[in-house]
Amino acid sequence: MGGLQKTFRRIRERYSGGANRPLRGYTVVLGTYAAVAGALTAGGRALGVRLPERFSAGDTVLLSVATHKASRLLTKDAVTSPLRAPFARYEEPAGMAELNESVRGRGAQHAVGEMLTCPFCLGVWTATALTAGFVAAPRATRVVATMLTAVAASDLMQIGYDGSKQLLQRTAREARDQ
Repeated sequence: MGGLQKTFRRIRERYSGGANRPLRGYTVVLGTYAAVAGALTAGGRALGVRLPERFSAGDTVLLSVATHKASRLLTKDAVTSPLRAPFARYEEPAGMAELNESVRGRGAQHAVGEMLTCPFCLGVWTATALTAGFVAAPRATRVVATMLTAVAASDLMQIGYDGSKQLLQRTAREARDQ
């Protein structure tokens, strides 16, 4: 066994403390992210895309809400579960049209599963894609980001409506029981 392999094994063992931590899989995911970010940068330069001087506060808010909503849609929504199925196992409904899933597999499969079931993890990738879109194709990206923001606002209204309805029903029950 080569010296590099021994060093990697020793690092993995010391880091994981006996837990199943797929460091090689994480390395693949990190390498893929770096390659995608590099390709987006190189593609933008080749096309002559120039970075904006700055993003407006409105664009930053739009990007933030769109990133949040897209990340939740991709990692938790029942309709997108076929994208996660090779890497995760369905566990149970999580309420509000979301699912709980557990990661399966080893190595890269496990690492990708963690990313695809974690809105915080996928948020980095989503923000990168949307930011690249704001730079390369701002009009189209604003349309997509606005749609995602509208869906997020609608979700909040649905939750508020449902909560109000439950409160009214509970109040009516309590009044009837007295």
